[in-house]
Amino acid sequence: MSAISNFTACRLFQNGAAFTKDSPGVGLITNKFLTTKISTPFPKVSLVHSKRMFKGSNIRMTMVDERPSSGKVVVPSEVLAYELVQGAKVKWSYIMEGSLPEPPTAVLLHGILGSRKNWGSFARRLAQEFPKWQFLLVDLRCHGDSASLKKRGTHTVASAALDVLKLLGQLRLTPRVVVGHSFGGKVALSMVEQVPKPLARPVRVWVLDATPGEVRAGADGDDHPAELISFLSKLPKEVSSKRDIVEVLIQEGFSRDVAQWVVTNLRQTNTAGSSPSPLSWVFDLKGIAEMYQSYEETNLWKIVEDVPRGVHVNFLKAERSLHRWALEDIRRIHVAEEQAVEEGGGVEMHVLEDAGHWVHADNPDGLFKILSFSFQGF
Repeated sequence: MSAISNFTACRLFQNGAAFTKDSPGVGLITNKFLTTKISTPFPKVSLVHSKRMFKGSNIRMTMVDERPSSGKVVVPSEVLAYELVQGAKVKWSYIMEGSLPEPPTAVLLHGILGSRKNWGSFARRLAQEFPKWQFLLVDLRCHGDSASLKKRGTHTVASAALDVLKLLGQLRLTPRVVVGHSFGGKVALSMVEQVPKPLARPVRVWVLDATPGEVRAGADGDDHPAELISFLSKLPKEVSSKRDIVEVLIQEGFSRDVAQWVVTNLRQTNTAGSSPSPLSWVFDLKGIAEMYQSYEETNLWKIVEDVPRGVHVNFLKAERSLHRWALEDIRRIHVAEEQAVEEGGGVEMHVLEDAGHWVHADNPDGLFKILSFSFQGF
């Protein structure tokens, strides 16, 4: 996997940003509101945005092939944290956008209480197999490194989707594939709903183990996200041990897998000291509670049953999903499959064998095989 660009100058100012050359490793782009990691074998390049902002920006939702007005790239004061994993043949950088052709881009969206790191190893595998592609991993609002962003208004599926569209506009990227797991799946569908039509470029949308409408949690004995969020809200904001939290969650009736996944959201509050420092949660739990409520209530069947031209929606059901797929849901998707073919769109249903809800962890090989055809032909 290559760097998005290989800067030879020790220090270069471009588009209001300062570039500094550092030791070999993984490139890290960061400011108060932005953390961007670029997988690269080249020298480390760090980017620190200056406070100067460019006026007259025109940021559009560039899921369609529309470009912002000519001028310098604007770095907004608030943007989602993201990571860009690039294949070895990708040389593109949004800083140098316009001078290099835009590579095919896929957006990977995590679920509730997750982060972009959930997709890290899977994205690197995709980038190795499909070296002409780049993969944009984001921390949705209230999650991961985006949790520090102070967003106005309610935290909903629609607002989370609009965040991603704005980020794509800032980066001037037009994705060919959008993959969303669980809550992220509805975010992907909401992106399709909100983006201007018609699309100038076809896009494939993957909705992993989520339905467009009513959310059905598992049966007794399964992990219920709403109950997990409620229980986490009762825990201290700072804790001393991940192991203790895992045991507390297990005692409360949550599975060990979910407990170990949840504590990945704990980070040391002070890394400078020599003695172990307390751990704090990196998410905004109040905002996440609003987001999950919106996930349960948001109905996006209209997009599926009247799929826009140029959009191909793929649903993937995990064989052992904790979400109960009703027979009516599956019937409606199959009906939409037939109707979409006649109208120039596309809807498909897939089943991932030997997998529970955490599809990219339970059966990564099977998921990779199913998703791979979306990246072929480039």
